[in-house]
Amino acid sequence: MKENNSIVASKSKAFALRIIKLYKYLTLEKKEFVISKQILRSGTSIGANISEALSGISTNDFYAKIYISFKESSETKYWLELLHESDYINDEQFNSIYADCVELNKLLSSITKSIKEKIINNKLRKEQGLDDADPA
Repeated sequence: MKENNSIVASKSKAFALRIIKLYKYLTLEKKEFVISKQILRSGTSIGANISEALSGISTNDFYAKIYISFKESSETKYWLELLHESDYINDEQFNSIYADCVELNKLLSSITKSIKEKIINNKLRKEQGLDDADPA
């Protein structure tokens, strides 16, 4: 899982930097200030929450922060769609950054599903009186 986390962390940071550049473009060139602020918040929040998740003190803490990242990536997809459909960004701009956002969203979805299964399995093991110290 650590390898996936470092991949998603580096991808989310690169994505956040793209979002910051998009924000600058939208505010300076297009004079768009409302949606650009929304996408700046959601698009940079993805990586911030991943960073917090990696510093989590428990599996539940990790899951909570990763799930927030997943929701933020879904919100960012929405803002990108609005920017595209309202002609603030063209097809080329949209397709490039949207593909990165979808990739992050899929990675985060996969991670949240895996961690959720782990949490459920650990809970079941505890209910059955099995503990992680037993290697069998």
